[in-house]
Amino acid sequence: MATGCQTIKKKSDEVAEKENETFGMFVGKSVSELRMEIGAPTSDYISENGNEILVYKTKKYGIPCDRKFEVNSNGTVVKFSSSGCI
Repeated sequence: MATGCQTIKKKSDEVAEKENETFGMFVGKSVSELRMEIGAPTSDYISENGNEILVYKTKKYGIPCDRKFEVNSNGTVVKFSSSGCI
């Protein structure tokens, strides 16, 4: 039974790694470049530290996926995170 769980974990780790490779490349780039590549965000808000957070929501197989990009006051993407993306 442990092998089945390990296989699932390995698969989800691979998906997360690919996700970070694909979207993590925007870290250090301008927000305009991000918007040109993947379009307008689903929503955005200002975080506690004053940075803008752009949220992109999608669904795959009925599973919601959130991708968040943090943009500093200079318009540079400084952080990326995702949850639920497969």
